[in-house]
Amino acid sequence: MKKVFYFAGSMMAGTLIACSGGNQKKAAEGQAAEQAGNEVAVSYSSSLKAPESDTLNLPVDADGYITIFDGKTFNGWRGYGKDRVPGKWTIEDGCIKFNGTGGGEAQDADGGDLIFAHKFKNFELELEWKISKGGNSGILYLAQEVTSTGKDGKEIVEPIYISAPEYQVLDNANHPDAKLGKDNNRQSASLYDMIPAVPQNAKPFGEWNKAKIMVYKGTVVHGQNGENVLEYHLWTPQWTEMLQKSKFSEEKWPLAFSLLNNCGGDNHEGFIGLQDHGDDVWYRNIRVKVLD
Repeated sequence: MKKVFYFAGSMMAGTLIACSGGNQKKAAEGQAAEQAGNEVAVSYSSSLKAPESDTLNLPVDADGYITIFDGKTFNGWRGYGKDRVPGKWTIEDGCIKFNGTGGGEAQDADGGDLIFAHKFKNFELELEWKISKGGNSGILYLAQEVTSTGKDGKEIVEPIYISAPEYQVLDNANHPDAKLGKDNNRQSASLYDMIPAVPQNAKPFGEWNKAKIMVYKGTVVHGQNGENVLEYHLWTPQWTEMLQKSKFSEEKWPLAFSLLNNCGGDNHEGFIGLQDHGDDVWYRNIRVKVLD
């Protein structure tokens, strides 16, 4: 039997600090933009077991959206379960790019999923993505960094998707996943393997798509290219029922079921992640509005 641990930063997602005139004031997240002017200090964790004790200043616009990727650096980002950005993730023309291997979800030493290492609770995430021909990726949210101890006593980092809902990123026309699952629930913007995106309005491979994910007190909405395409509610009997009908059921994958059924852990907060599925994918204009 595996012993399972997952680590939350010692500072909750409520620890955004607004900066004004060189003096720092503690502020509620929902008021951060108003008090900040044009910057907000965000805490983040530098490695798997590190608390959110490091901070960086990030631009925040008049509508309260914090830019969490500046188009030039990986400040605040690192590999899931790692203390650095894996080499297959690069910055190209103002975008975060995963350089695919063609080997599927290989997760080798230079690959693996990427996270912004600050836990968000109630938020609205906006970004743009484009996928290669036949490509597959995903946007994960409320993720935990989960480890287990195997029979040999060695620590294993479990996959990010066993604790995090996934907004599917896919070339619907050319990737076989588009025809798997049920009722198109593995196509772009779907809640992977559970709820299909309706309408399915993804643009073809090589073209930019706009993604939007809103999480607020358990209500989750996925948007794609200006339209809301699905809504569901975490921590409800309906959520548990959906899990039981998916690949993450208690019978098929008990650890995943346990973590996803209590998605976000006790504090109902987690990391935003970008998936390495072995294919070329690009992300840009990544910004988050805190809704608390």
